[in-house]
Amino acid sequence: VVELVESGGGSVQAGGSLRLTCQVTGRPFRRMGWFRQATGKEREGVAAIYIGSSDLYPDSVKGRFTMSLDKAMNAAYLQMNKLEPEDTGVYYCAERADAPWYTALSPAAYEYWGQGTQVTVTA
Repeated sequence: VVELVESGGGSVQAGGSLRLTCQVTGRPFRRMGWFRQATGKEREGVAAIYIGSSDLYPDSVKGRFTMSLDKAMNAAYLQMNKLEPEDTGVYYCAERADAPWYTALSPAAYEYWGQGTQVTVTA
């Protein structure tokens, strides 16, 4: 059984940084993505690596967030810089099989999810 566990969330002032970790157990990860959900809003994709090291970000985080993978550690990371209050939410990592690249930021395309970690950015 594959399991995903996020860590690294917390509270930070605007302009600060956080690094989230997603540890995958049970088998080697396949395709990974990071998502977030703010209170009262739908879950949205914030980063994905869809093939090799090709990554994808929405405009809202492009240039501030960077996703990376470590196959040896079977883990994914999300480095978040220049955080803004609008980045507040629960952050989830997710895993899926190979699929078209244009679905990489779609929550519906992922099979396995972590429990989430809270990120709070104060003004």
